Amino acid sequence: MAVYTEVPDSALSAFLDAYDLGTLLSYKGIAEGVENTNFFLHTTAGNFILTLYEKRVNEADLPFFLNLMEHLARRGLACPQPVRNRQGEALGRLCGRPAVIVSFLDGVSVKVPGVDQCRALGQALAALHAAGRDFGMTRANSLSVSAWRPLFAQAEHQADSVSPGLAARTRADLDLLESAWPTGLPGGVIHADLFTDNVFFIGEDLSGLIDFYFACTDAFAYDLAICLNAWCFSPDGSFHRDRAAALIAGYEAVRPLEAAEVEALPILARGAALRFMLTRLVDWLNVPPGALVQPKDPREYDRRLTFHRQARDARDYGRA
Repeated sequence: MAVYTEVPDSALSAFLDAYDLGTLLSYKGIAEGVENTNFFLHTTAGNFILTLYEKRVNEADLPFFLNLMEHLARRGLACPQPVRNRQGEALGRLCGRPAVIVSFLDGVSVKVPGVDQCRALGQALAALHAAGRDFGMTRANSLSVSAWRPLFAQAEHQADSVSPGLAARTRADLDLLESAWPTGLPGGVIHADLFTDNVFFIGEDLSGLIDFYFACTDAFAYDLAICLNAWCFSPDGSFHRDRAAALIAGYEAVRPLEAAEVEALPILARGAALRFMLTRLVDWLNVPPGALVQPKDPREYDRRLTFHRQARDARDYGRA
């Protein structure tokens, strides 16, 4: 989440006139994240999130995301729900951007997750995969392995200014991952961006999942690998085996991994780390002037890659 597009009061009021949300009491921009423009809305009908879609989000993909959230909620998953206007439409336009209002979920995200929270995440991730099995729409992962070299081309000439030797390390990773990327793994709907700030807790209980705007159709184990990267490392690159073991155990308590998924876990984890290093690198080097945004540091994922390059099998990630 971030703010790239400023929204005048008059434009917001006109947009909200199409909804039955009562009177707007207050609103404020949300600076966290890097992808879309987000505002917290407080009205007499309750609290909501307004999102204006920027950058990597293809407007043609928005029905997939919005229908997916509604589908998952019907299957019992706690996630935001699109708010439809008086014409029954969830998708509108505001300040020249596609825009959606979604319901607000109670809870807080954790900065440093513990073992129990990682286990709860694993269970929720497997539940998400199960809930999406009968979803009738598909969306290719636009940021999978075939997209990584074109992404790197946008930043290669400046990569070493961010971290010495980063360009050579990335080229070597790309060569290996492109040749070894697994196919034919069990798959379906994945979240693809389930970082700690996209998971809410109330006390020790996981209360909901948010930000489905990278959701796509891909391998379930790749989604697990993304979570291992996001939840089981410190910013300095230290790997927390206890967190990873709990995350995997929580996942497998709901959906046991197949043998091919276990075998593929190291390469999937390495690929997931490279994917986020690359998008962070491009964003780090291309923050729009005046944008209210906090770009993520690509060097954190460069340090994670050091661990992944040495991993040999799933036991290195805490799986018994």
